[in-house]
Amino acid sequence: MTRDATRQRPLAGLTWRTAVTEVVAGVTLLAIAVPLNIGYAQIAGLPPTAGLYALVVPAIIYALVVSSRQLVASPDAAAAALVASSIGGLAVAGSADYATMALAQAVISGVLFVLAAVFKLGFLANFLSKPILVGFVGGLALDILVSQLAKMLGVKIDSGGEFVDKVAGLVTGLPSLNGLSVLIAAASVVVLLAGRRLARVVPWALVVLIVATVVVVAAGLERSGVAVLGPVEAGPPTLTWPVLDWSVWLALIPSGIALTMVTMAEGLLVARSYGEKHGYDTSPNRDLLAFGAANIASGASGGFAVGSSTSRTAAMDQAGSRTQLPTLVAAVGTLLLLVFGTGLLEHIPSPAIGAIVGVAILPLLGIADFRRLWRQDRFEFVVGAVCFLVTLFVGAIPGIVVAFVLALINLARRASSPAIDVLEADGEPGSSLLDSAPQGSPTAPGVLVIRMAAPLFFANGTVFTDAVTTALGATPGIEHVVIDLEAVTDIDVTAAEAFEALKGTLAERSVTLAFSRPRRQIVDRMRVLGLLGNETVYPTNRAAIAALTPTGKE
Repeated sequence: MTRDATRQRPLAGLTWRTAVTEVVAGVTLLAIAVPLNIGYAQIAGLPPTAGLYALVVPAIIYALVVSSRQLVASPDAAAAALVASSIGGLAVAGSADYATMALAQAVISGVLFVLAAVFKLGFLANFLSKPILVGFVGGLALDILVSQLAKMLGVKIDSGGEFVDKVAGLVTGLPSLNGLSVLIAAASVVVLLAGRRLARVVPWALVVLIVATVVVVAAGLERSGVAVLGPVEAGPPTLTWPVLDWSVWLALIPSGIALTMVTMAEGLLVARSYGEKHGYDTSPNRDLLAFGAANIASGASGGFAVGSSTSRTAAMDQAGSRTQLPTLVAAVGTLLLLVFGTGLLEHIPSPAIGAIVGVAILPLLGIADFRRLWRQDRFEFVVGAVCFLVTLFVGAIPGIVVAFVLALINLARRASSPAIDVLEADGEPGSSLLDSAPQGSPTAPGVLVIRMAAPLFFANGTVFTDAVTTALGATPGIEHVVIDLEAVTDIDVTAAEAFEALKGTLAERSVTLAFSRPRRQIVDRMRVLGLLGNETVYPTNRAAIAALTPTGKE
């Protein structure tokens, strides 16, 4: 991040020379976003207009505030599933209370984004590591996929139910599947998958919707049991505000936190990667502010939670877009559709919508990512798999809680086993001491130089002191121990207590303690903790050896 990224003008990067490319990309974004947002609104248990409203006012505000020139913000599959799973237990999907809660949830998420921007809390998203995100989003994606399969087969299930209930409903409903619905869905899937390989720039989702709708209307397939979207309310979004009891607002906070964290983890990473790819700066805190403003606007204009869309961002990048103008073009196009074209949406067949959403979320299942994790790190694979299963079978909110717990366990596991080495002198006066010595060998006659390659805190303080004691016991004739502090960036109170015990052990054995290469802030911290008294601090390890060995003293 630079000062320029924090204060850059809206639509940075737009010139008259690139305007045509950006407008064309905006038309492409409109063609991609409309069918997907209709599908995501249905996943969330909301009317189609909720997905379309989220493409207007929230998108405009986001595009004018965000620092990233390419990151697209919109409701996505994960956000839709979180909305459905979190609100489904508080109200009936499709009811007025349910829709109001979705608005309130977006507002809560928006306020959390703004707070994160103001207090610079974007680092919290780093706790959602790659395995955790793969597992969490994969669990949501599989839950969504079952609902979409039901649409594609013409089978009625409770889309707001638990995963096991959905699967049971799908299986028991197979005898009543609609053959025409299956045919429409199968043809849609073939076109979408083949089109992706043959011509990625073509908005195949829009092509599928148009062709499928024409076929359904022309052949009168609604009379044969093919479900359609139904009437869509016409008109632009209007300003509103969710009015709920405080108890309900409080009940929505956990899901608002989950929505915020997932978008932070994915959105900031994608924004940074595209900025690095194309050589422009981004400001994470400004991007968080943009997500906050967009979500509050969505809650105040009839939409629902807005997240980052990796797939649409990639599509815009492939279309040559390098600004946020396509988002504004898509917003204007969506507004025109809401005012003049909602009648065109009424006869869109549900199997086609199910196929579009199903194909869109297939990559989110993370199959390739799980295979890679299995090859690279089995523990990371287990972390992802546990998060996947909890999200799928217990729920999205427990899934995000388990994700954080697993992240902390993984962090503590790694931090509790730092590299602790007795350094070896190589006989070259000008070189640094970097290599570890064989077990039982001193760094120099009577001297052990021990390097700790991590901060000292509650998870590894005792591990470090035990390692020093073990090295001292395995190496006879030691009179001096020097702790190399170059890699120690912090010390907490628990580790300080363990260190005090180590000082007592060394004193009992008549071994002097010294330190080398500390950072200035660590010296100050050690004095505050009472760890640094009469001990000598050396600027380098070689200076310590020269001062403490018999040959160095001569």
